[in-house]
Amino acid sequence: MHTWNSDLEQLAASVIGYASERAKLAKDPRWGARDATELAEALDGVVNESGVGGHAALELFREVLLPACRPMDDPMMVSYVPTAPSIAATLFDMVVSASSIFGGHWESGAGAIAAENQALRWIMDIAGYPEEAGGCFVSGGTAANLAALVTARQRWLVRNPGDERRDRLAIIATSGAHASINVVARVLDVDVIPVGTDAVGRMTGDLLESALGGIDRQTGPTPFAVVTSAGTTNSGAIDDLAHIAPICEREGLWLHVDGAYGASVLASPTHRQRLAGIDQADSFGIDPHKWLFAPYDCAAVLYRDPSMAALAHSQKADYLDFVDPTDFNPSDYALHLTRRARGLPLWFSIAANGTDAYAEAIDTTMEVAHGFAARVRKSPAFELLLEPQLSVVLFKRIGWEESDYDQWSKANAEAGTALIVPTKWKDEVCFRICIVNPLTELGRLEALLDDMGEE
Repeated sequence: MHTWNSDLEQLAASVIGYASERAKLAKDPRWGARDATELAEALDGVVNESGVGGHAALELFREVLLPACRPMDDPMMVSYVPTAPSIAATLFDMVVSASSIFGGHWESGAGAIAAENQALRWIMDIAGYPEEAGGCFVSGGTAANLAALVTARQRWLVRNPGDERRDRLAIIATSGAHASINVVARVLDVDVIPVGTDAVGRMTGDLLESALGGIDRQTGPTPFAVVTSAGTTNSGAIDDLAHIAPICEREGLWLHVDGAYGASVLASPTHRQRLAGIDQADSFGIDPHKWLFAPYDCAAVLYRDPSMAALAHSQKADYLDFVDPTDFNPSDYALHLTRRARGLPLWFSIAANGTDAYAEAIDTTMEVAHGFAARVRKSPAFELLLEPQLSVVLFKRIGWEESDYDQWSKANAEAGTALIVPTKWKDEVCFRICIVNPLTELGRLEALLDDMGEE
């Protein structure tokens, strides 16, 4: 199994050839989930004492398993927050897997970590973070939020030793915050204090002040962190970071920005100011596998001052005594020890393509999203529910019921035309598109409006 031979030589050629084909050719947009019974039948007996052979397993994956997965990088996959990895990043992801790099400690993966840190430094520079800032790559936005809020709680405990109020700590967040914030609160056993939003779904400084004023400082939970959003998942709303940051500083609250989707707009000098104030955040998360053209699972958590993160996350054990604490060890900055060097495909793609290409790609997606919003706005058959703050567009087809949205969505998904699923904005059923793929064309999106009927 671990010795190279002629059979493996042929299998390698097949696997690499197939991977190259997949990177080069568009996936079938009609792919999607299949019935569990059908898949169970296809997989029946495949795992056995002697195996079925690599070529048979690859054929099963090619013909049955992959077509039962949603093609998330198709240009007309505009639901959720999809992905659009660059060809360079996709190809280099294979190199990372083949290289068997342990990315948790500098001693084991110094070269890979140095390259990852260069990519992180670029992100921190465009965010306006100081030279002493740092962080690491993690698996996704949930992991980034967890790492940041574990660190935030650690800072509160250090600043308030023996404070009896720590029995009930709390995070402050809006209802538009990512669902992972509630999960993280359960993991940390802390409360979530809700903050209202303005007409376009943003937390503002005034609304944060109002929420703080409503807390009973004697009997209520004690807030230790404020979670803001740089592009909420449902509407793309950007909280008013510039006015929230000084309030957090005054109140001694850790300011975390969940920028899993929207922080990528920092790569565009044209649109970077939309995130004004992010440089004052204590931490922020970003998912390059969403809008910075990296493959899954590439996310990162960044700290303005990473020393508290190291205090919160560093692991100690006899078998780790060889690890030099003065080295940059990614295991010190999030809840992981074993870690794939998942930031390398991003680094390779940036190095191969240049940061100007990233800016151009972000600008292209923004132009398409705002162009689509303009088309919706001028059509009497549709209503633009919210001016796009990033590349999310919320709109409704006037006169449609929920069943109309469902039927149209399912029919077009099955036909492979596009995947647009209904959502809700202020309790009203509507459509939502999210553009992160620079290959998504405005004309194809406008054709969907024609299909919905513009009479």
